Amino acid sequence: MAILEILHFPDPRLREKAEPIANIDRDLETFIDDLFETMYDAPGVGLAATQVGVARRVAVMDCSDDKNTPIVMINPEIIETGELVDVDEGCLSVPDHYDSLKRYEWVRFRAQDRRGETYEMEASGLLAQCVQHEIGHLDGELYIDKLSRLKRERIRRKREKAERQAAKS
Repeated sequence: MAILEILHFPDPRLREKAEPIANIDRDLETFIDDLFETMYDAPGVGLAATQVGVARRVAVMDCSDDKNTPIVMINPEIIETGELVDVDEGCLSVPDHYDSLKRYEWVRFRAQDRRGETYEMEASGLLAQCVQHEIGHLDGELYIDKLSRLKRERIRRKREKAERQAAKS
């Protein structure tokens, strides 16, 4: 297993729309293991392939306190939603920034697991938020897209400044 580099906003690769996965093979299984290792190391509760520069429709999550409930979503899609609620959200690709936005309080989604078996699951709370967040990544979206243009521009300038300072070090 390997820890992968997580892309940071405003990297344009974060805007790529992920391609559906047709075949599940050993390379994909290894990549899924790498996504989990990277997510746990970060630490985070979810990670999409696009966040590590791979435009394939797969994401991993583990919202449990003990980090013992891993979920793999291959080709996920939301099929039903509840009401919108206010949540606080952050992202491994937008480090050191959190903001309030609206997400569905619960979702029902369909995906394939790491063996290619299709499943449906209902999620609420943090898990529902994570499902929506990671599917957003696979669609080339970031949570900050739900914020005002002014806030997004402030975040962009802050990230660009941080990148310049890191390059000087």
